[in-house]
Amino acid sequence: MTSAPELTFIHVPVSDPRVEPLLLELGNEYSRRYGRDAHTEIARYPDDEFTEPHGGLLLLLLERGEPVAGGAFRRYDLATAELKRIWTHSAHRRRGLARRVVAELEHEASLRGYRRIFLTTGPRQPEARGLYLATGYTPLFDTEADPESIGPLPFEKHLGEALTQ
Repeated sequence: MTSAPELTFIHVPVSDPRVEPLLLELGNEYSRRYGRDAHTEIARYPDDEFTEPHGGLLLLLLERGEPVAGGAFRRYDLATAELKRIWTHSAHRRRGLARRVVAELEHEASLRGYRRIFLTTGPRQPEARGLYLATGYTPLFDTEADPESIGPLPFEKHLGEALTQ
């Protein structure tokens, strides 16, 4: 019997119990950073928006069967997927897992015919801002401005460019 690969991507519905740690930790972290309960904000999108029939996808990166990172996209428009819920478990950060998740989401979006990725991240999430800049996303805001004065920070990436980086 061969052992399973150490890191494996799986596609799951939001209702999969392995997604719960992602959403719980994400909500707790956002609540700490922004000083208000973020769990309602995370739950504002219907779960079915992250399923294939509705143009979306939710994936988890498992290490030895345990979720260590994940993320999702939903249809923004016919040509654009919107990244949401990019997460790395707090015990597994600084290992490049978020980069792997973003690259996999870009790949899956491209397979589904999307040509552009759009996303926003909060002004109090410098790690996310750095991730998107480092992975070739174009900021749609003044990068010299105080992020708090902007609000959500929008980014985009055209998938033709994404596949060559």
